[in-house]
Amino acid sequence: MEEDRRPIDYIALTKATYDRLGYQPYRWAVSEQPPPMAVLDKPLSEARLGLIASGGIYRHGQVAFTHRDDITHREIPADTDTGDLRVTHFAFNLAAARLDPNVIFPIDTLRTLAAEGVVGGLAPYALTFMGGIYSQRRLADQLIPVLVDRILDLEVDAVLLVPV
Repeated sequence: MEEDRRPIDYIALTKATYDRLGYQPYRWAVSEQPPPMAVLDKPLSEARLGLIASGGIYRHGQVAFTHRDDITHREIPADTDTGDLRVTHFAFNLAAARLDPNVIFPIDTLRTLAAEGVVGGLAPYALTFMGGIYSQRRLADQLIPVLVDRILDLEVDAVLLVPV
């Protein structure tokens, strides 16, 4: 049987999911300013790349994310075997990600790019969290500063953000 590949109406799905969880109607975040961007000051082939993913990825032996405004993060060593990765999330079908975590956490591809010299190297840890955090305030005030501080500690030159 062929897999259904029709586009997903993510906004309608998100509204329905939050309604089912008992939240007030979701208000999408709107920024009046464009995001700050920086020019990479070296070739990508010399740059250390960080990875931040919101797909609820964690490593076997770590505590799984919870489904209600979990603002914690996990650190996944860059050399973790893909078979040791787990995923939990309330906002998307987990089947494909459980078969191959690379669909939401492209660590194998990044390792290949580093081995081929396309990127200079990877940060020793990737950072993951549970996307779909309802509280924009808690996300902005609590989780994002922790992720930014940790990325700065890892001394990366660029970060690949993988939203789910």
